[in-house]
Amino acid sequence: MKNKGHVAVIGAGPAGFMAAEHLSAAGHGVTVFERMPTPGRRFLMAGVGGLNLTHAEAFDGFLTRYRGGGAHLLSALQAFGPDAMRAWADGLGAETFVGSSDRVFPKAMKASLLLRAWLARLEGQGVILETRHHWRGWDGEAQLFDTPQGERRVTADATVLAMGGASWPRLGANGSWVAPVSGAGVSVSPLRPSNCGVVIPWSACLIDRFAGTPLKTIALIFEGQTIRGEAVVTRGGLEGGAIYALSPLIRERLDTDGQVLLTLDLKPGLSEGDLAGRLDKARKGDSLSNVLRKAARLDPVAIAILRDAEVPRDPALLAARIKAVPLVVNGVAGLERAISTAGGVCFEALDANFMLRARPGTFVAGEMLDWEAPTGGYLLQASFATGVAAARGGIEWLKQDVP
Repeated sequence: MKNKGHVAVIGAGPAGFMAAEHLSAAGHGVTVFERMPTPGRRFLMAGVGGLNLTHAEAFDGFLTRYRGGGAHLLSALQAFGPDAMRAWADGLGAETFVGSSDRVFPKAMKASLLLRAWLARLEGQGVILETRHHWRGWDGEAQLFDTPQGERRVTADATVLAMGGASWPRLGANGSWVAPVSGAGVSVSPLRPSNCGVVIPWSACLIDRFAGTPLKTIALIFEGQTIRGEAVVTRGGLEGGAIYALSPLIRERLDTDGQVLLTLDLKPGLSEGDLAGRLDKARKGDSLSNVLRKAARLDPVAIAILRDAEVPRDPALLAARIKAVPLVVNGVAGLERAISTAGGVCFEALDANFMLRARPGTFVAGEMLDWEAPTGGYLLQASFATGVAAARGGIEWLKQDVP
């Protein structure tokens, strides 16, 4: 029997730590190997602004937020869903609350406090953390690492791979695992940016004056979907919550069409008719800028975007343009600025316990898997849930009397 065996968890993020917690609680020796000098860097980054742990919407709706992998994640999310996430956080002294739009946060609103308590729990359960270990793949049955002291081979009775995707690589997840995993005969879908900005060819004048300026209270429309919220003008295009929600669909259309049109509504709170009425009442001698500022109540960055192309003066036509500014999108921002990653290890390469069919005893969790979801707590929830699922798969594997 391999029960009470040793497990190597590769990746010190939410998925890896959750796997380590459950494996060590079951009595197994666990060592977590992390490429970076300190653990949980992306977890801490996710906490900037409050650490949105999960979402409180009804489960049926919750599941639809996961593109591609929703059905494959069903068992994991049922076993460790939003209620379980909140109970787990409460157990670490990070009591949660439901905020706006049903998003769930720790009351302290700080990722650092939760991570500190989590690390203390893991240490108390005997989990060992080894940093500055860059996983290079397998050497026979051993895990091969590059370390400051040189090459290191590690053998274990089971392994959990939880090295993340490839977004924000300076925080640790850089996708370097793709080559060795693919080389082992595992099917991996290409890593792509998700929850990312889009590339728009602004004029040089607009970039010089307004790069970094927020667009508040807008709506973005693409292929029948309308997202209200905010965005930020960047030197390369648009970023922010409103655009992130549409980015997967935009990315897919760009793959086939090369260029797409995104529609910007600068006054989503007004109907086109009401807006035309306001514009019609503007003083006849006012300049176009004054009409847009006073009658339409647009701020300077909105006016600049509107005037980046020819603008009609007729009130009805001008209202229609304000409600539907066409923006040419040439691409999506790269992985280095994306919030999350699409693509990864295909679910067909796993069995029901999240174990690699090509490498028995090796389990996969977190953003290494081929799923994507919007911001709002869905990303962390699936990372935690698949970490639990991989751990439970490992626990069952370690009960088997096999070599």
